[in-house]
Amino acid sequence: MIVSRQIQKLIADQEGWTRRMFEEGLRIKKLYGEENVYDFSLGNPDTEPPRELQKTLAESLLHPSKGMHRYMTNSGYEEVRRDVAGYLEEIYGLPFTASHVFMTNGSAGGLNILLKSMLDRGDEVIVPTPFFWEFKNYVHNHGGKLVTVRSKDDFQLDVDRIAAAITKKTKAVLLNSPNNPTGAVYSRKSIDDLTSLLNERRGQGQDIYLIADDAYRKLVYDGTVLPNIFAGYDLAFSINSHSKDLALPGERIGYIAISPRMPDFEVLVSGLMITMRTLGFVNAPALFQRAVSIFQRTSVDIGEYQRKRDVLYDALMEGGFECVKPAGAFYMFPRSPEPDELNFVRSLQQEERIMVVPGRGFGKKGYFRIAYCVPMETILKSRDGFIRMGKRFKKR
Repeated sequence: MIVSRQIQKLIADQEGWTRRMFEEGLRIKKLYGEENVYDFSLGNPDTEPPRELQKTLAESLLHPSKGMHRYMTNSGYEEVRRDVAGYLEEIYGLPFTASHVFMTNGSAGGLNILLKSMLDRGDEVIVPTPFFWEFKNYVHNHGGKLVTVRSKDDFQLDVDRIAAAITKKTKAVLLNSPNNPTGAVYSRKSIDDLTSLLNERRGQGQDIYLIADDAYRKLVYDGTVLPNIFAGYDLAFSINSHSKDLALPGERIGYIAISPRMPDFEVLVSGLMITMRTLGFVNAPALFQRAVSIFQRTSVDIGEYQRKRDVLYDALMEGGFECVKPAGAFYMFPRSPEPDELNFVRSLQQEERIMVVPGRGFGKKGYFRIAYCVPMETILKSRDGFIRMGKRFKKR
């Protein structure tokens, strides 16, 4: 067999639910016409990058600086990292420098080089559920063990459960806020309680690192403010991507921010340089490093996503669904009106041609995910279908 046993298992396992539903959506679009299928399966932003960014890219291509497309240090251009550090200093109030920034091929690339640099075989990484399923692959890629911990009913952190899950093998806690798939933003109390726990364990001689996947940190609504993870804990990382805030998912550009108060961070940076090469990334794309460096304070129109959220959420409420209203990102995670959410997802597809992803694809059965980064027209045309299905299953 050309495919390894490990990959065969992954193919047969559940982690492909998002892509599986996306591919199924392509199939039924051919049958019914794309305009008659409402695909909420993939978190693929429908918006375009900011116009100013597009102009900058065009100008860079038309008038490139000498050597712009050549190799640079694995951590990225120093001037780019300096620009990013200035932005980080503004938002976190800490003395970030270029040395605390490592340019990466998006969040996925950043998480993989960080975990490869940190993990010994058998080390454990705690992840609250529901969670982005690829985290499991990233941890397993580098010999680690993913330990999932159930969140509270409102999708806030259950710090008592996290404390109970910590063992001598625990190396890191991996968070994602705003969260995929729930849209939840972890509260200041949740983060403070977690950092208090980690500081307590550190005082007992165990260093547990806090890794924040901040791919959606600029996509927040209703004046929500994200807690400062660096304020209360020195052993912290923020993994960033411009896939969502600048609508560049196909370009794979982001960075790792390392706490300026982390001891011996220079050793880690050396490790990141090695893993960047051994995993084949070498360096983040040169053109997009330079482009995004001056757009750290820019994002797509957040208000547009909030309007889509509100229309969709109101429809779900009218249909009788139970759903925590998202405070960020562009996902909703309603409870399925049928205990087996896979049956409901299939019914939604067959009867209303609405494509969503079953919650088991995020480690949480009984729920389903809606990615509302789609045209408003798609939300409006699917609205009655969601309401009909909610009311129909509620009567059962």
